[in-house]
Amino acid sequence: MTEKIVILDFGSQVTQLIGRRLRELNVYCEIYPYNKIPALDGSVKGIILSGSPFSVRDANAPQADLSDIKGKIPLLGICYGAQYLAEKFGGKVNASIAREYGRAILKIRAQDSPLLKGVSDKSQVWMSHGDTIEKLPDNAEVIASTDDVENAAYYIKGEKTYAVQFHPEVYHTVEGSKILANFALGICGCKGDWTPASFIDTTVAELKNRLGDDKVILGLSGGVDSTVAAVLLHKAIGKNLTCIFVNNGLLRKNEFEDVLASYQDMGLNVIGADASKAFIEQLKGVTEPEKKRKVIGRLFIETFDEYAHRIENARWLAQGTIYPDIIESASVNGPSSTIKSHHNVGGLPEKMNLKIVEPLRALFKDEVRRVGRALGIKDELIGRHPFPGPSLGIRIIGEVTEEKLRILREADDIFIRGLREYRIDGVPSASDPTMTATNLYDSIWQAGAILLPVQSVGVMGDERTYESTIALRAVISTDGMTADWVHLPYDFMAKVSNDIINKVRGVNRVVYDISSKPPATIEWE
Repeated sequence: MTEKIVILDFGSQVTQLIGRRLRELNVYCEIYPYNKIPALDGSVKGIILSGSPFSVRDANAPQADLSDIKGKIPLLGICYGAQYLAEKFGGKVNASIAREYGRAILKIRAQDSPLLKGVSDKSQVWMSHGDTIEKLPDNAEVIASTDDVENAAYYIKGEKTYAVQFHPEVYHTVEGSKILANFALGICGCKGDWTPASFIDTTVAELKNRLGDDKVILGLSGGVDSTVAAVLLHKAIGKNLTCIFVNNGLLRKNEFEDVLASYQDMGLNVIGADASKAFIEQLKGVTEPEKKRKVIGRLFIETFDEYAHRIENARWLAQGTIYPDIIESASVNGPSSTIKSHHNVGGLPEKMNLKIVEPLRALFKDEVRRVGRALGIKDELIGRHPFPGPSLGIRIIGEVTEEKLRILREADDIFIRGLREYRIDGVPSASDPTMTATNLYDSIWQAGAILLPVQSVGVMGDERTYESTIALRAVISTDGMTADWVHLPYDFMAKVSNDIINKVRGVNRVVYDISSKPPATIEWE
């Protein structure tokens, strides 16, 4: 039974960061809505209460039943969690006269506190709250303050219950990881032995036990999630796994052939399903983004289903679902509103009457890559940028045509090859900060070209032109939920722009997208 920390989510935008910091400490954790507390068996070593956009003074403030938790197992309240513990158990929370948003300096009041062991006095922390804890419960004691907040951290006497008004999970809290380590490894007694190697051993054993001799079908995309899922399944069930890679006609230049070739020496049973003509035909006249996604998603399901039915006695459909997908679908406010369709292969299990297996559902994206490296998967697959399921279909704004695909493929190929070839001094890799990036591609989370429905006047030679515009997009991120645009070198931008305009017939203008997410999404459609 894997030991774990349970994080109760009260709706904070940075709840996932708590989980990520714990995973970096090799401590397994799971995130649950505050009102869906899991069974507290012997595997649960501690509980963390997250922050929240609510005030504890609101009539509709989220309430959690802590009767089986507080005083019985280690408990840490963060921001709203700290205020909730104070208000619920005899203290007082009021609107703050001096609100704290941003950096603050922590003054340690109890040097012997297990939670603050090794934390420097006057360490920088990150505050984000409009309320303040005016009075602590009678059996509580302050362990740290700031200039504006007396009760910045406290504990309950006689219990392993701790609370901090600041956010230890964000990078701006300089020694936040040390505080979380003190709680998880010290106060909770976690061993910190949840590593990629241990995950592989445990997962392969579980897959063998669960799947037995059943046949499994997996949709490969060439991306890191489906690749790692395939290799894990192959280790568990060998030849009983069949992988299907669908060519939807919207892939990047030579991608169908290159991806199939990259799997040849991996021992995977991969079928290439070329349905490109059907996709292009069905997309004629379709311009609305969501409708395009649905057409592509429906045809993907039909194609996948056709090829899957050639595999006799298949019982399972494997998917590369990862932990952020699980968290989002079980969020505090229920499943998130539809931002885009066809994120995964929705509809397939019901259509094919198959059971689902998701080997990566416990992992964040960067953990998937670390597991992939531990499995010995090639860096060209592990470091591959995320690529949308609808492919170039949502990077062509408006109707998709063969001519537009030709233009976009050529421009995108020049951009991506340029990123791979441009050498830089070693910086942390975007896909895994523990690795070193020596080219622009590996230093970026995701990049691609977009063909705009805009034609503009240009001059080529002595002739006036009226041709298409290409937008380039490159972002840095940790999990795709937020992203910032990359400050690409000017000499690189100049060369790529010049190459696209000179070598791609039909383009006379190149622009660069400098929008962050939010408010803009990474993709344009």
